[in-house]
Amino acid sequence: MKRLLVFVPLLPVAALAQPAPVQHQPLPSPQQPWRQDSLPPVQQQWQQEGEAPTPSPNAPVPPAAGSSPTASDQTNPAAPPAEQGPATFSRPNVWVPAKQATIQALDKIDAQSKDLTVKVGESATYGSLTITVKACVLRPSDQPADAAAYLVITDSHPGANGFSGWMLHKEPSVSMMQSPIYDIRVVGCT
Repeated sequence: MKRLLVFVPLLPVAALAQPAPVQHQPLPSPQQPWRQDSLPPVQQQWQQEGEAPTPSPNAPVPPAAGSSPTASDQTNPAAPPAEQGPATFSRPNVWVPAKQATIQALDKIDAQSKDLTVKVGESATYGSLTITVKACVLRPSDQPADAAAYLVITDSHPGANGFSGWMLHKEPSVSMMQSPIYDIRVVGCT
């Protein structure tokens, strides 16, 4: 005959005791407006606790007797500096003009693409498109590489949409020509 041992954990006596009953207090009516005057002022709390209030970092320091107030007296030198967010570095928005633009033209129907090099102020044709480069600019060498070209594109198909505006090399989706046949992108400026 085999014996089966069963272990039963013992609960501490405190776990068997009943919890204290919860005292329920009625909630204020939602129609009752919140009143700030029902709270004690912060100054009075500090005085009740026996602590002196600390001046805020932006509070002006009164000038010494017999001296005239100056701009340096308007800040509290003993106060810790105000916390600021992380430092950000912003680069100036500088673009350098270029003499020609390199444009990639894609015919969506036959999947043929061609790179066109067009001087500023001149035009090139691709299929039924006439592409005129009005300006081409690029970022200086000390900034992240990018290029933009101001293009005027006309389509000889009747009722086809043209395009006039800036196209960016790094962000082509910001400004695109809407055409079911062609896709034009700026590759760079030189």
